[in-house]
Amino acid sequence: MIDVQGALWIVHNYKEENAATFSREAIEAAFDAYDSYRQSGEHSAIFDAFGEPRDYWVRSTRERPNRVYPSKPIVGFLRGKTQLNGGWGQKADAAAQLHNAGYIIVDGDDMPVTPPERYQHLIGDADRIRLCALNYYIEPARENGAAEVSIRAGTLGREMGLDNAHPAICSALGGAKFQESARVPAPTHTQPNPSSSTVFTYQLASAEGRQPMTFEPMTAMPAATNLILYGPPGTGKTYATAWEAVRLCLGDAAAEPVRDDRDALMAEYRRLAGEGRIEFVTFHQSMAYEDFVEGRQPMTGSDDDEGASSAGFRLETVPGIFRRIAKRAETGLGKTAISNRITSDGRQIYKMSVGFSRDAGDQELFEEVIEGGYTLLSWEDIDWSDPKYEDAEEILKTCQEKGKIEGPVTLQSGQVSITDTFRNRLKPGDIIVVSKGNRLIRAIGEVTGPYEYHPRPEGNYGHRRAVRWLWHDAAGVPVTEVYDGNFTMRSLYGLRKERLNIPALERYMNSAIKEADADAEREAFVLIIDEINRANISKVFGELITLLEPDKRLGQPNAIKVHLPYSGDEFGVPANLHIIGTMNTADRSIALLDTALRRRFTFRELMPDVSELRRALAARQLDAENLDGIDLCKLLHTLNERIEYLFDREHQIGHAYFTGCSSRADVEDVMRHKIIPLLAEYFYEDWSKVAVVLGDGDGTNGAHFLESMSLPTPSGFADDELGGDKRRWSVKASFDFSDFAA
Repeated sequence: MIDVQGALWIVHNYKEENAATFSREAIEAAFDAYDSYRQSGEHSAIFDAFGEPRDYWVRSTRERPNRVYPSKPIVGFLRGKTQLNGGWGQKADAAAQLHNAGYIIVDGDDMPVTPPERYQHLIGDADRIRLCALNYYIEPARENGAAEVSIRAGTLGREMGLDNAHPAICSALGGAKFQESARVPAPTHTQPNPSSSTVFTYQLASAEGRQPMTFEPMTAMPAATNLILYGPPGTGKTYATAWEAVRLCLGDAAAEPVRDDRDALMAEYRRLAGEGRIEFVTFHQSMAYEDFVEGRQPMTGSDDDEGASSAGFRLETVPGIFRRIAKRAETGLGKTAISNRITSDGRQIYKMSVGFSRDAGDQELFEEVIEGGYTLLSWEDIDWSDPKYEDAEEILKTCQEKGKIEGPVTLQSGQVSITDTFRNRLKPGDIIVVSKGNRLIRAIGEVTGPYEYHPRPEGNYGHRRAVRWLWHDAAGVPVTEVYDGNFTMRSLYGLRKERLNIPALERYMNSAIKEADADAEREAFVLIIDEINRANISKVFGELITLLEPDKRLGQPNAIKVHLPYSGDEFGVPANLHIIGTMNTADRSIALLDTALRRRFTFRELMPDVSELRRALAARQLDAENLDGIDLCKLLHTLNERIEYLFDREHQIGHAYFTGCSSRADVEDVMRHKIIPLLAEYFYEDWSKVAVVLGDGDGTNGAHFLESMSLPTPSGFADDELGGDKRRWSVKASFDFSDFAA
């Protein structure tokens, strides 16, 4: 705090024509002066002139017996004036001055007053959010010597009088501009983000109060890999993506034992894909942003848990494959960080509904249970605490006698069976998966307490169980992330473990752990995009083209988030999501790869490799240089040498065409049905060039693969009109591999 002389010095240097913004120290000093006026009459020459306050109060940023002060006397004291306007109309008016200084204007009951939107001189949006957070949280914590301070988005919104503004609040609190103005490192935050329940935690000064604390992320973020494997067809690009994906997920050391064992590698690949850590998609000309990131899709029927029917269809925002795997990657922690596991020792998993997804108060109810650390059940408003209700028959009798739900009641009725499950079968340690409609999940928690009855004024949701919430996201994620089908409308029922993706469920359960080993790397996730250049890249990727850059990923120095066009959600790409693409260079029927995407990817060429052919056949105890008398290495090398001479290096024949051969018949089958048709396509049905590549010359003397005969000149044509000899080409019934003998 500064003394009154200091405040008067500020007033003396104030230039009214510029309507300069007061500092927090000056405003708090004016509050001190007003407190002195209340107690002893000091400074009455200024404060008496304003009389009793009527409109516009301001809330102090410091803990005081009464934090609410009249705005006009405070600004009058700062400016040395006894007359001034108290509202918003001019930049120099009292409420406007305090508002622009990052103070909250309230009424006499300390309720925030919404400033008029028509005045351009009033700051708003992110600028005001940052100022208020700085004044009411960061600076007071610094004054008190705190090492850190936490700001909950919903609480700040209520204090400022902002309704449903948590996306803007989260964006402002998590941005670099706030970190710079508040002199704090990047914060940690709870999931989901953005949400009214998101809590941002900032590290402040050290115990000495001088040096800022260094923020370390909860877990190490690996460098993101953006890789495209390109080359001619048959060079093993798609198979190579399996190795790269497994290597990125497991690490070099763990993946090395399966590198040369195709069966073991693919088994590991399928396991990781089953856990949701690897996804595979093939691009095509019809691929769109709505398929890849998110889009609107028509849905029929009802998705409400109450089971109401609906006619026609509705449009719902559905996440695409990229957004789904990005959401998974945000939840991925290292194995050393996982403490919550699902075992087979009696721990059960239940699906549960909390509210109805289309009710106006559903979001408030959901936030209530998350913040309160419990779950709620509706049904009959009857206290089931009596020990006799451990017997479902007693629940049935009471429902028949006192129940308000019409119709015959049996043990299978919802009010009996679901109540029995909630009260008796749900045990501490069991897991509940909270649904949002039938297609989404929005929370996962562990039951920690017995049944309790807490009646509510509205008569619903009086049944309670204490829950430790392990993960929650108000927007929800698809049920198929953890379960092999949609949920049903029943409020509470057990889930069969064989239908659950246990690793994915455990990943969500552990995603919010704060005590994770700081040296543990986050689990890697891989998206494989086959034939990446077959789609319109700018159309499919949209704003992701910028977000894919490694330094723009979440948790990185230049992290960027955008608001998605359909859902409006704030979105960034996690650093532990790797992208591997493949590109066939021989296909000239498609456009070249987008330059913007090319700059953001590393390109690795895969060309035909006879050593890979040798290795693949050796793994099956076969000799690539003597397979039933055929030297496959010589055959492959010779064909490619001729193709490169006649066409270019990008249209060579890949070694993968021959890796599956086990006999001479297999080699002949590959030549007849794959190699020769491919060469015909390369050379646009110019069979004379195909024959040159195969070493058959004009297809007559000693032809090995193709043969030809001269076509006689049709009657009515002169030889010179036809431009030379015309030949009919055909594939021989039996091939001669003598030029490639072992």
